Amino acid sequence: MTILPDSVRRPGPFSVPNLLTYGRILAIPAVVGLLFWPREDWVRWIALAIYVIAAVTDYFDGYLARAWHQQSAIGRMLDPIADKLLVASCLLMLAADQTIAGLSLWAAIIILCREILVSGLREFLAELKVSVPVSRVAKWKTAAQLVAVGFLIAGPAGEAVLPGTIIIGIVLLWLAAVLTIYTGWDYFRSGIRYLVAEDEKPKG
Repeated sequence: MTILPDSVRRPGPFSVPNLLTYGRILAIPAVVGLLFWPREDWVRWIALAIYVIAAVTDYFDGYLARAWHQQSAIGRMLDPIADKLLVASCLLMLAADQTIAGLSLWAAIIILCREILVSGLREFLAELKVSVPVSRVAKWKTAAQLVAVGFLIAGPAGEAVLPGTIIIGIVLLWLAAVLTIYTGWDYFRSGIRYLVAEDEKPKG
């Protein structure tokens, strides 16, 4: 049996899993700043590289936290927030430069609205000491979002290497939007009974 040193086993704000989460958050202004740049292929590739590294940490921070028994309150709070900030920021920038345009903007709007709805529901249920577990479909939704945004960040630069890069990204974005609707309804259906029960409690 492998015995990990105390510095690895001890959960805390500066544990390795939390540092990966912090890194994902710090990557957001870097990716956004690069997407502000004029449409040069090399800029898109650098933005994609930073984004991919950030997205990969989404798996490793959770895996290492479980494997090293380093789950912490700050990690549980920041991990889903970091994912939402990364995806939302990139969607806004991709809409601004019209990589996402026309009807496809609805897919982005659906994703953003769902994240706000579920975050609000989770915050309210947390006050009631109710935990809503992440479903397997929700994990697929997150994966579809991350991959879709990756293709769209590559955008015009990716077309030179893989024709249809943007179309692939748009199709995956719509797939993510469909999964987003399903998981959003699933979370709301799970939480609505607690909302109704709270309203039915006797006042005073």
